[in-house]
Amino acid sequence: MIKVLIVDDSPTVREGIKFLLSSDKSINVIGSLSSAEEALEFLKNNKPDVITMDIMMEGMNGFTATKKILEKYPIPIIIVSSCYNKEEIELSYKAIEAGAVSILPKPTVSPNCNLEAERELTNTVKAMSSVKIVKRRPMEKIKPIKEQNLVKPINLIVMGASTGGPPVLLTILSGLPKDFNVPILIVQHISKGFLESMVNWLQQFCKLTLKIARDSEPLLAGTVYFAPYNYHMGIDRDGKIFLSDAPAEHSVKPSVSFLFESVLNNYKNNFIAILLTGMGRDGSKELVEIYNKGHIAIAQDKESSVVFGMPGEALKMGKLTHVLPPEKILQQILFYCKK
Repeated sequence: MIKVLIVDDSPTVREGIKFLLSSDKSINVIGSLSSAEEALEFLKNNKPDVITMDIMMEGMNGFTATKKILEKYPIPIIIVSSCYNKEEIELSYKAIEAGAVSILPKPTVSPNCNLEAERELTNTVKAMSSVKIVKRRPMEKIKPIKEQNLVKPINLIVMGASTGGPPVLLTILSGLPKDFNVPILIVQHISKGFLESMVNWLQQFCKLTLKIARDSEPLLAGTVYFAPYNYHMGIDRDGKIFLSDAPAEHSVKPSVSFLFESVLNNYKNNFIAILLTGMGRDGSKELVEIYNKGHIAIAQDKESSVVFGMPGEALKMGKLTHVLPPEKILQQILFYCKK
């Protein structure tokens, strides 16, 4: 049984989360508390496998609680937040910086509730129950890497990420210099309402321009484009971004597989493909195909991944150029894209 602690100052939300999680026979809610202070006391004598944490509470907020809990207990914390309150979203991403593994919208239990969001909460709790908490290491000065086989100039980078992706993207993107001149396309699986706030959060730490992609948009040097919610993103034969309302792939939309496949089929120049932490196998097969076609294919390693699903599946399917932690992925990007 997966033992879950719920922390939220709203009795209605606590009961709603408890009802949803308890409907799964593999989950046992061992505590439902109204404050962070109560949670810290509870953890002295109890060991949940997962904690769901509200972010805006009376007294200690969820960000501070996350920091304090993770200083003592290596327990996966899922932030359950409103996507309509700016202050709440900002604190939620600070909690991600502190080590929380995911942000999800608050569920609503009603006849008209969003069943997809409710399933996402249950599935994330189950997936996170076996996660080994990865300590966020401070960024080290980038060291030069040994000279490798010379490659042709890189004109594009494409990335895919799911659960655990935002802090990894922070590590990689914040390390790129302002004169970095290669466009980057990213698919990040994220709940409805949280994409714009994630991009704004990342932009605070990045020297490059980050934006949500638009249809028919030309690629600009040193710009990072994120696939919009519920639209696939690809590259057409003219080298422009296109958005598609095609069906979901691997039950997700946008899909990393869609992006990687479009670049393989339509992009004429050299590129790097990177697959980061996440559940499932979105992008896995295509990453191996990219390597087989002579391009650089990089996967995040198991030790640094919150969930070694997507990169792990790619490794099972074939060879890749590199399997690395985020800091060394950044190092390779800087090497391959050096002027």
